[in-house]
Amino acid sequence: MTDDVLFLSGDRVTRLLDPDAAIASQRAAFTALGERTADLPGKIMHPSRFDDSVVFAYVSRLSADTGAVAKFGSVNPANARAGLPTVHAVISALDPHTGRLVAVMDGTAVTTLRTAAGSALAVDALANPDAAHLAVLGSGTQALAHVRAIARVRDLAAVRLWSPDPARRTRAAATLDAELPFPVEAVDSAHRAVTGASLVATCTLSTTPVVRGAWLAPGCTVVSVGSFEPTRREADPEVLRRAAAVVVDDPETAAAHAGPIVDALRDRTLAPDDLIPLGAVLTGRRSARTGPDDIVHYNSVGLGIQDAAAAWAVVRAAQKERP
Repeated sequence: MTDDVLFLSGDRVTRLLDPDAAIASQRAAFTALGERTADLPGKIMHPSRFDDSVVFAYVSRLSADTGAVAKFGSVNPANARAGLPTVHAVISALDPHTGRLVAVMDGTAVTTLRTAAGSALAVDALANPDAAHLAVLGSGTQALAHVRAIARVRDLAAVRLWSPDPARRTRAAATLDAELPFPVEAVDSAHRAVTGASLVATCTLSTTPVVRGAWLAPGCTVVSVGSFEPTRREADPEVLRRAAAVVVDDPETAAAHAGPIVDALRDRTLAPDDLIPLGAVLTGRRSARTGPDDIVHYNSVGLGIQDAAAAWAVVRAAQKERP
């Protein structure tokens, strides 16, 4: 390890990777997937035998001029009760030519920013252009990040936010309402949040559905980021049955990890070919929404290529700041 390795704290990562830069990094990631030009080995997600945590490890490479990136971390659901992020991680980036270590950075900040940016990219690609009413289920770090990111791709008129803890949802809504130019309201049920919404973002670690297909308005786009294990399922089967298109970050990964999709494939309400990669939509290889009344569901389990794209955006921004 040499003295010129970048060590980047969470605060610095957040400063260097603003929402628009984060979204641009995710467009690069999913476009590379759609064009089949990225390296994306399978990820490791291992539930602990000791508690309800999950350890994970991703390795990927975006392009020839960006080196390999590895992320190692843990999901700890109990952190939410202490007001802490449920995901903590560290990311390492290697030089594309020599393999030497270029940077070590806070993976928690990268994960938060790239996950929300990936959802915003999906909203931009899949949602109706006039979608303006957002329901958010969840009140943690990802819920707040999703509102901020989606506001960059749609002119939101209002947000309704629900989570099981009244104090946390009230605090989250107040935080967002104070900083954004549209009202953000905490509501007392998921049903109330979702009813009439044109956009729904589920940012929970729930093992039982928090959004039901019967609640969805025509034309609604549902984005789920918490169903990243077979045991986690934010959407009920009716969401997938009503969806004119089920879009995923990567079909093979979703089929193995995304709880509602694992269930639907097992029950044969979905076939593997029904899973539409977001990258294929971005590159025009597949279509998703065919009309304004279509319900579209996007399930993201998170991919290493998202970290690779975001991490290199951070590295390059940091390198520009060097004297």
